Amino acid sequence: MPTFSELGLSEPILRVLGDLGYDEPTPIQEQAIPVMLSNSDVIAQAQTGTGKTAAFALPIVQRLRDERVPQALILAPTRELAMQVAEAIYKYGKGRRISVAPVYGGQPIYRQLRALEQGVQVVVGTPGRIMDHMRRGTLVLDQISTVVLDEADEMLDMGFAEDIEFILQQTPQQRQTALFSATMPEAVQGLVQRYTRDAKRISIAAEQLATPRTRQTYYEVMPREKLDALCRILDVETPSSAIIFCRTRSEADALGESLQGRGYLSEVLHGDMSQAQRDRVMKRFREGQAELLVATDVAARGLDIPDVTHVINYDVPNDPEAYVHRIGRTGRAGRTGLAITLITPRERRMLQIIERASRSRIQRQKLPSLADVAARRREAFRDALREVLEQGDLDPYILMVEEMSEEHDAVDLAAAAFKLLLNEVEQGETITSVEGDAAGVEPGMQRLFLDVGRFDRIRPSDIVGAIANEVGLSGKSIGSIDIYDRFSFVEVPNEQAQKVLHILNGVSMRGKQVRVSIAKPKR
Repeated sequence: MPTFSELGLSEPILRVLGDLGYDEPTPIQEQAIPVMLSNSDVIAQAQTGTGKTAAFALPIVQRLRDERVPQALILAPTRELAMQVAEAIYKYGKGRRISVAPVYGGQPIYRQLRALEQGVQVVVGTPGRIMDHMRRGTLVLDQISTVVLDEADEMLDMGFAEDIEFILQQTPQQRQTALFSATMPEAVQGLVQRYTRDAKRISIAAEQLATPRTRQTYYEVMPREKLDALCRILDVETPSSAIIFCRTRSEADALGESLQGRGYLSEVLHGDMSQAQRDRVMKRFREGQAELLVATDVAARGLDIPDVTHVINYDVPNDPEAYVHRIGRTGRAGRTGLAITLITPRERRMLQIIERASRSRIQRQKLPSLADVAARRREAFRDALREVLEQGDLDPYILMVEEMSEEHDAVDLAAAAFKLLLNEVEQGETITSVEGDAAGVEPGMQRLFLDVGRFDRIRPSDIVGAIANEVGLSGKSIGSIDIYDRFSFVEVPNEQAQKVLHILNGVSMRGKQVRVSIAKPKR
């Protein structure tokens, strides 16, 4: 399979694609990009979600002149698609200061007027609003060199045929025309005959997508809430082995770092890693040293891990086929699996496309509350208690109970022990990140975050011993210590904080290397 560098794209664009984590072109990109760069007309039949936006957007960005006049016009059937395409072009043109104006109904027109008055190179919009600006004289198309009809069949189904023809007639005859459509009904064929010249035809066969026997659910959240939502879901689901998918390498790195900072046993896998690094990550994941694997699609190809209990789409894939490949990582060998997808309100349409293409029903779920998380922790505590009872070896503790039962009822003793053990869990209910409570820190002390906790069998004496032995700080100088399920906080004198931070990072506690950072104050 060719790489992006073999398709004729410029070095600046290749750098942007590298930064975005794009590894290989999709079939539509492989065929359409060289044709678009050659200035030929294009008729492409491809399903939504096959990567067609990049197929026309990358050549447009590469061929733009620096002059701030409309040079490319992209027509889309809906405001959601128009916004997505505009964002993609802006992203691909990073570094060149590409000016893009999304133009659609439902948005105050004065914003669009201001953008058009300042001068734009690419206009993306719905036919009705584009015509509105043309009639106002605020959008002139006499220097348009490329016109793209995105999802042409859907635009015609929505009754935009006359609008499209009116717009095309106002553009220069020597323009490049590219038409992308999932189907080719007669109405689309008529547009092709009237408004394209010697067009190159591209057809990407739609595959029959089959979903595995995996329960599929989704949660709708705002973009800024995704990380906290993911952590709540993880705390309720408590997966023993889960793959979390991100679109790009940079997003995978950022999410992996955030999860590690919050105390989750996670590793990251993507195409920028050496084979030795990949092997080391996979060994830790297969052996259960890491519960979560944050990965990109390319990095996860060919992985054979039969015991994955959960697949989580942190980012919605742009390709229905990629969705099916992702969720196929769970529910193998007769086992049950759960596929969870996080979507933002603007991604509902993509989810509907995935449902249609995969012929599956993805059920909406309500995001777990903090009370749900606390209840799940108590349930996990009960499960752990039953496991200890089954294992036996309780003689020393039975002796302690017998001694104390002379003064207290055995049921009261058990309740007191539960309260003592669960106290940390109850305190942890309000903590949703690595943030500490700056208001509660003693004067002259600095609060530090450690990515080890009760699940790692960490006790206060372990933290005190590590600081005392490795840093040489006396136990009396150490302030309060709070230990939660997956992380801990410790207070040390301000003047010693950087020294503790530097020396303690990488020190092993209970067989696990510790990461230490300054606890951020709650906002």
